[in-house]
Amino acid sequence: MTSNRPKSPYAPKRDETNNESFWDKFGTLGRKKKVKEVNEVVTEGKHAIDSPGSPFLPNMPSEEYDLQDNEERSMIAPESNEDPNLMRLVEILIDWLNDVLAEDRIIVRDMEDDLYDGCVLHKLIERLTGIVLDDVPDVTVSEEGQKQKLHKVLRACNQILGVGGHQQYHPKWNVESIHTKNLVSILHLLVALVRHFRAPIRLPENVTIDVIIVQKREGILNHRTVPERLTGTYDDLGLRHERDAFDTLIDQAPEKLLVVKKSLVTFVNRQLNKINLEVQDIDTELHDGCHLCFLMGLLEGYFVPLHYFYSTPQTFEEKLHNVNVSFELMMDAGLAKPKARPEDIVNKDLKSTLRVLYNLFTKYKNIN
Repeated sequence: MTSNRPKSPYAPKRDETNNESFWDKFGTLGRKKKVKEVNEVVTEGKHAIDSPGSPFLPNMPSEEYDLQDNEERSMIAPESNEDPNLMRLVEILIDWLNDVLAEDRIIVRDMEDDLYDGCVLHKLIERLTGIVLDDVPDVTVSEEGQKQKLHKVLRACNQILGVGGHQQYHPKWNVESIHTKNLVSILHLLVALVRHFRAPIRLPENVTIDVIIVQKREGILNHRTVPERLTGTYDDLGLRHERDAFDTLIDQAPEKLLVVKKSLVTFVNRQLNKINLEVQDIDTELHDGCHLCFLMGLLEGYFVPLHYFYSTPQTFEEKLHNVNVSFELMMDAGLAKPKARPEDIVNKDLKSTLRVLYNLFTKYKNIN
């Protein structure tokens, strides 16, 4: 698929120019402080791999340890670093980042070094959502400032993705793992963003790598190797699904799509008018879940208690909660679980909204 977005700016090689860009200099300031620490952790991990039963001799000086007792770190197993699927995944994600951030003149060369301090992630979220994160500073140099920035950026990411909250999926990334340049955590975050925003890229399917978990217990580093799945099938990622009538309408017959939308608006308003509500544009007016909750109550002949959902949702998380409630009401009414994701409804994905409404129309079209 051809993209209309500007392509990534050309990145000159180091030996082609002596002039460092602003982002080169900026990234170097905060990066140097972590080089020694990261190198020590990598060295410890390699020792753990080479000496399976007892990775370190008891008389190894404690000043060489970087981990606190019972603390653990993870690293990709050396053999997985050469996995062509992993290398391809990283390459595709870097190209995607540079494409999205081209207008900001930001160039990502190394995923771990360029994303750990939150600056690139900050701009990425603003570009993807069109929302300015007002309380996040543009420039942070100190380690503490970087972590505070990361905390705010990841909090926004989690709200958008609908993870990390009460009774929500626990994300595989956090401030500490991103700031310590844990590539596995960074990849999980980026794959989640690609899935959520339905980026026009094709990721390699079922990428699974071996991850070494290193833990210090009583001054000795112990390790274990576990498989880590980074991507699933395209169905899981929301990048491929069985085409239906709405794909055909939108792609090949947009003029007929208007007729379908008008019919669905009439169907929805026939019910909502009973409580003095009305929808003019189903593209944008159903994304907060309120009308869907009211609609289900009207179709099934009951009043949905106002404490079940947010009547005036402001945040992404509140809107997501409302859509989830409406989906639960649909399943309680005997409908199959909607194929659309709640996040897609909140993000005003037209196809997803049409699919949900059409399922309701099919069952309730003869109800007055």
